[in-house]
Amino acid sequence: MGYLCMLLLVVLFIPSTNALQTSQTQVLLQLRKQLEFPSSLQILESYDGDFCSLSSSAHMSISCQDSSVTQLKIMGDKPVKVSEFSGFAIRNKTLSESFSIDSFVTTLTRLPSLRVLSLVSLGIWGPLPDKIHRLSSLELLDLSSNFMYGSIPPAISRLVKLHTLILDGNYFNESVPAWLDSFSNLSILSLKSNGLKGQIPFSVCKIKTLTNLALSHNELSGKLPDFNTLTGLHVLDLRENHLDSELPVMPEVLVTALLSKNLFSGKIPEQFGNLGQLQHLDLSFNHLSGTPPAALFSLPNISYLNLGSNMLSGSLPNELSCSGKLGFVDLSSNKFIGGLPSCLSSNSDQVVVKFGENCLSIDSQHQHQGSYCEEAIKRGKQSKGRNIAVVVAVIVGACLVMVLLVVGALLLCREFRSRRTHEQHTLPKMVKENIPAGVSSELLANARLISQASKLGTQGAPVCRLFAFEELKEATNGFDSSRFLGEGSMGKLYRGRLENGTSVAIRALSLVKKCSNQNLKVRLDLLSKLHHPHLVGLLGHCLDGSGQDDSSGNEVFLVYEYVPNGNYRTHLSDSFPEKVLKWSDRLQILIGVAKAVHFLHTGVIPGCFNNQLKTNNILLDEHQIAKLSDYGVFIVTGEIEKFQVKGEGSKPCQQTNVQDDVYNFGFILLESLVGPIATGKGEAFLLNEMASFGSQDGRRRIVDPVVLTTCSQESLSIVISITNKCLSPEPSSRPSFEDVLWNLQYAAQVQATSDADQKSDSTS
Repeated sequence: MGYLCMLLLVVLFIPSTNALQTSQTQVLLQLRKQLEFPSSLQILESYDGDFCSLSSSAHMSISCQDSSVTQLKIMGDKPVKVSEFSGFAIRNKTLSESFSIDSFVTTLTRLPSLRVLSLVSLGIWGPLPDKIHRLSSLELLDLSSNFMYGSIPPAISRLVKLHTLILDGNYFNESVPAWLDSFSNLSILSLKSNGLKGQIPFSVCKIKTLTNLALSHNELSGKLPDFNTLTGLHVLDLRENHLDSELPVMPEVLVTALLSKNLFSGKIPEQFGNLGQLQHLDLSFNHLSGTPPAALFSLPNISYLNLGSNMLSGSLPNELSCSGKLGFVDLSSNKFIGGLPSCLSSNSDQVVVKFGENCLSIDSQHQHQGSYCEEAIKRGKQSKGRNIAVVVAVIVGACLVMVLLVVGALLLCREFRSRRTHEQHTLPKMVKENIPAGVSSELLANARLISQASKLGTQGAPVCRLFAFEELKEATNGFDSSRFLGEGSMGKLYRGRLENGTSVAIRALSLVKKCSNQNLKVRLDLLSKLHHPHLVGLLGHCLDGSGQDDSSGNEVFLVYEYVPNGNYRTHLSDSFPEKVLKWSDRLQILIGVAKAVHFLHTGVIPGCFNNQLKTNNILLDEHQIAKLSDYGVFIVTGEIEKFQVKGEGSKPCQQTNVQDDVYNFGFILLESLVGPIATGKGEAFLLNEMASFGSQDGRRRIVDPVVLTTCSQESLSIVISITNKCLSPEPSSRPSFEDVLWNLQYAAQVQATSDADQKSDSTS
């Protein structure tokens, strides 16, 4: 009897599982309401079951343990602000003025078991409240691409389990917190694309677990701390700031260092030549001087080395040794003299080298006279001397100014006191709420960014030049058959090497109808303005016979950058098993191409369509970065009457064909999923096989085994879903390219989390 009584007491005092599930459900519904019913959470409206049993979708992911929510991921449809890859700005919106970020975070804290919280592109605005620390179980926090501003709250440091903190693409505009060393488990810290100011605090270098540090696209300045203490740091991204110190010693395990577009000065440390794991080093657009360490070029893993646009000088030794993995070197726009070492010479097919705008004894057409480099170095030394004198003068002047300021402050103090009470009653509400400098009330009210499309191609874009036909003949050895790369609907393609050593791809186009050179040049000028990191760069063009009668322009040669790593289709084929890409790599390639096509549709006015979207028109560079080729060629080859010079109102691209690009991109997605089975098969075959995606057995039969063994099921389902939509027979049912891009990015995020979890499990 005693045993039965005890058992009854235990049963009576077990917490109600159903009650707990109801509580969690109410919290999720409240969050949906506070986020103003985003489409991402639409399923919650009609679903009457346990939210923990919901299947993850392309819009949200909810995971539970012991009837508590442990993972909540929501990606909204509020467009983000300008990114480093987009090339254009789009209209942005926040949640309404009635939104309260304080109330929103309070609601979130009612999910105390949350380990993963990702709220991206939801239009959340306001200063992030301190109470975020109440989510004490958090291991990953991603609030990127929203509109939070002010300072990063110190209370976040109390999230001791946090291993990933991502706050990219917001408007935080104070300094980088000095308390970051409070994190004992943090491995990824990403604060890119904000307005952070001041120096990088030394406390960052006390986070011994840090592997990735990304602070690019901010307003940071001053001296770099000693990153050498971060013995596990693999990725360092500090691009586009105002950092102005000499370069410090770097961790020995560093793999990627992106330090371009700052104000770094002095010599490149010799220690950089000992970074045996380094693969990617970008020091371009700084004020570095001296001769770079020769060992940089022979690092065992170095593949990308960009030293362009500095004040580097001296001569590189002819016996310089180059790493077998080195694929790209940029020495351009410096003060180098002498010859180019043999391993970097134009005779090498293994490495792409840019060396123009120096004083080298080769390629005189693209080099300065030796006196130019000598004079520039001399001016730099004189400027340094003048700077010292200026500093002394500034110090003396500052002392005098301080005296005057003290006197002025005493005089103003009395008047300020008399006005203070009156101002407290007249300041508008928005000023009282401590809106930081640099964030206008208009931005918070409307949250929109002005389009930058008019500036397209003006920053960092190569100059498109007019080539003489003789130059192209020489570059291709008279269009020799050994330089022939192939022929398609867009004409014949040849590989060439220009006089300065640059490898190029030359497309020979034969126009169906004759057209005046004037009209051709108008269209080529438009094509030359299409610049994007995921488009094959157009370097120039040649109008064969341009010196003859003005109506004889019947053949056009387009000169593109040479992309050395083949096309995407070959990396999906079983003909080259060593090149076949795993799922996460395919996703990155697809995202890159989707960004490029989205740019062609919306980043230029008018939008450009009919972009020859096929897997063999996606090229991969030496870093596996995707670049779309044969885009916009319709501008040149289309019907002549559609391209007559008619002023600003003309529309050289048919905007009605946007859904054709979506449909064709759907086939690229399909080939990415099925891999070798697509080789040599027609459109009808692939469309028929799509029915197999509906079951697990069907997927195992048709999906590429490489994909099946390297993907998470959730990530795979997201891509299958968007593929089906792209290939819808009804154009009106197909998604926009913005939707396609969003889904691919979400799939990549899901896959990255799955990979990280597997790595963590295997380590454990």
